[in-house]
Amino acid sequence: MITETGNPENEENKVSLDESQNNSEQNHHHDDIDYEAEIEALPEENPIESLSLDQILDELEKIVNLKDAGSHSRKFQQLRDAANLHIHDEIEEKKHQYTEEGNDETNFSYQHPKASRLSALVNIYKEKMDDFHKKQEEEHSKNLAERHDIIERLKNLYTNTEAGTNLFKAIREIKEAWSNAGQVAKSEFKNLNNNYFHHLKMFNEMLDLNKEYLEQEYSHNLEKRNHIIDRAKELLNEPLVQKALNELQYLHKLWKEEAEPVAEEFREKTWEEFKDISQKIHERKSELFANLEKDQEANLAKKTEIIEELKKLASPNQNVNHNYWQNAIKTVENLRLEFLKTGSVPKKVSNQTWTDFKQNLRAFNTAKNSFYKNLKDSQIKNLETKLALIKTAQDNMLSEDWETIVPLFKKLQEDWKHVGHVPRSQANKVWDEFREACNTFFKNFRDKNNATTDNWKDNFKNKRALLDQLKTISNEEGSIEKIEQIKNQWNAIGKVPKDKLGINTEFNKTLRDKLKLNKINEFDLNEENLTENQLTDKARKIKNQISDLEAEVVKLDNNISFFSNASRENPLLKDTYQKLDEKKEQLESLKQTLHNIITSNDN
Repeated sequence: MITETGNPENEENKVSLDESQNNSEQNHHHDDIDYEAEIEALPEENPIESLSLDQILDELEKIVNLKDAGSHSRKFQQLRDAANLHIHDEIEEKKHQYTEEGNDETNFSYQHPKASRLSALVNIYKEKMDDFHKKQEEEHSKNLAERHDIIERLKNLYTNTEAGTNLFKAIREIKEAWSNAGQVAKSEFKNLNNNYFHHLKMFNEMLDLNKEYLEQEYSHNLEKRNHIIDRAKELLNEPLVQKALNELQYLHKLWKEEAEPVAEEFREKTWEEFKDISQKIHERKSELFANLEKDQEANLAKKTEIIEELKKLASPNQNVNHNYWQNAIKTVENLRLEFLKTGSVPKKVSNQTWTDFKQNLRAFNTAKNSFYKNLKDSQIKNLETKLALIKTAQDNMLSEDWETIVPLFKKLQEDWKHVGHVPRSQANKVWDEFREACNTFFKNFRDKNNATTDNWKDNFKNKRALLDQLKTISNEEGSIEKIEQIKNQWNAIGKVPKDKLGINTEFNKTLRDKLKLNKINEFDLNEENLTENQLTDKARKIKNQISDLEAEVVKLDNNISFFSNASRENPLLKDTYQKLDEKKEQLESLKQTLHNIITSNDN
């Protein structure tokens, strides 16, 4: 196709047979609609603004890889500008975050990771455009020569026609060749096009002498017009309005270039029919815009909902933690992608909607950054707390005071769990130090404990032998001395394994039975080899026994005081006095034993 389409409204561009035809053709095109311009003005189905930066870069790369990449310069420029806008917005957002953290804006420096890819695509496309323009000039020059040859053929057709030439076939071939010839430079087109239609007019005037050819020409063009009209009628039922409008544009092009002239009685009739059908199809644009408006309103509602969700995420009502912000970051990223993926909104609110989105996105990032700035301060305090726990653990990790230090380390581990996060750069370091101190202590504890466990097994064997001896003792003379000897040997033996602790209970029960059999109090035994803890435990038991005996002595004294004759000669009080004497004697013995324990412990 040539760069511009011949316009039948211009006298020099019409294929005309006489003046009346010229006037008729000119008049019935006065109200012609510029369908091509109308359709180009329709909004895009997938506007660039809905694409993400990665999607835009992918589209640019697709264009760069096309063989005819140079013919897509307008689309490439639109995508390039959109990519630059994305990069600019993201850099501004980084700068905003940088200054929000209290940094000086003059020190800000940031290289967008996608900028180099965009730059590479633009540079490659420039090279392709240079090649395209060079090839285009060569093609235009070749097409110009070809069109000059076609004009010469047309000129010879009416100036040097040989006898027997089929004019109908010849002019059809010339018109087809002209229609199929490639583009020429715009600066050459006007004169070239005028020249072609001038000779076409001269040829038509020559045809006045050839009625047979005129009838063939009129019949052929009328058939074409009828085909165009039939196809236009089918477009009335085309469900896709955009497709119908696009094809209507093509039909008008065919009408102008290939379906003229026709016999005068059909000119106005066919044009009016085609024009009426075209108008009906054209009116369907209202459906397109109605659907578009409906979609845009739905998109606006969706984008407004996204903006409101961003507002809520940026201003949570409750006290929030790290997990909230981590989940919110993922949610916001999904909302951002959803916003960009959502189609266009009504033009009157498009800029404001985009501004509201960016402002609320920025507000979210500001709130998030503020949280983590405060979190950083608290993490420093947590770090100090954990360092103190590490110091305590390291100071005590070699201690063998198991009864004291084992609970201490368990408490240190529990406290560690309740201390919050520390700066990420220190987290592994402090944990490794704390774990090493704990592992050192518990390894030492296990090693020593394992060694002790072997001794405990021997202790159990020895205690079992003593228990067996105790069970054989009766109440014969010397039994008490044997019991004391067994008890002292028992006291000298250390701990037994945990699963064998029942032997202590069995021994104590057997001991009580033997003491009762020999009528002696456990506290009257002359015990040796008691540990400090055992002495303390024995002193505690004696104190409890003394308290009980003192209470019984007071009770017996009270009982005696109720008698008017409370002398020892009173037969009714004989047993009571005997009991009282025994209790007092036992009380004095216990007090002396307690005194001995206390004085020996002090020494």
